[in-house]
Amino acid sequence: MAHPVQTHGEPGLGPVGLRGVAADFSSDQRAFKTASWGKAMMWIFLLSDTFVFGCFLIAYMTARMSTPVAWPNPSEVFALHIGGQNVPLILIAIMTFVLISSSGTMAMAVNFGYRRDRRMTAMLMLLTAVLGAGFVGMQAFEWTKLITEGVRPWENPWGAAQFGSTFFMITGFHGTHVTIGVIFLIIVARKVWRGDFDVERRGFFTSRKGRYEAVEIMGLYWHFVDLVWVFIFAFFYLW
Repeated sequence: MAHPVQTHGEPGLGPVGLRGVAADFSSDQRAFKTASWGKAMMWIFLLSDTFVFGCFLIAYMTARMSTPVAWPNPSEVFALHIGGQNVPLILIAIMTFVLISSSGTMAMAVNFGYRRDRRMTAMLMLLTAVLGAGFVGMQAFEWTKLITEGVRPWENPWGAAQFGSTFFMITGFHGTHVTIGVIFLIIVARKVWRGDFDVERRGFFTSRKGRYEAVEIMGLYWHFVDLVWVFIFAFFYLW
């Protein structure tokens, strides 16, 4: 006996045909409607920040490719004198390792937040903040070293004058993001440790009740900061 042909998809699956196409196009809208206010606003902020960092990197690449003067060699500029010899990019490699490691501890903090493990969530967020602060500290050392060697936004002793302005603009803007992230990591970790999210105590920024979702939102921001550094590392230090 012939079986009837299903026109609306298998049980538990989405619609097929034109209805399936329409469902695919509207899925983002449904996902957005079910997202919380805080998470939606964070995604919008990250999207706008992506355009800002993108504009900075495009401006840097344009300046670098259009200048007739030779661009400074990153392996020489960012080398450290260790053991009687110059080690290229050693500090940048350590900074990158520290920041990427902090992304892992932040992901673990979000995982324990879902489990409502206050102690582990707070400790991992504080560890993430410590790693972020270490990154900012090493960046401050890098800035101090270059300024001492004569790098300014308008000149430098190695080549194209645009090097200093693009370096301070891009790394400074990113470092500001990391610093802000460290501050908010400490604030949210303190609220987790006190148990504010377990009793949904209202926050001091707004009158909304605090929930563990704040840990996930903080994680979105931190992963974005880490991802941006990957592009800065590739385009500015390795190119």
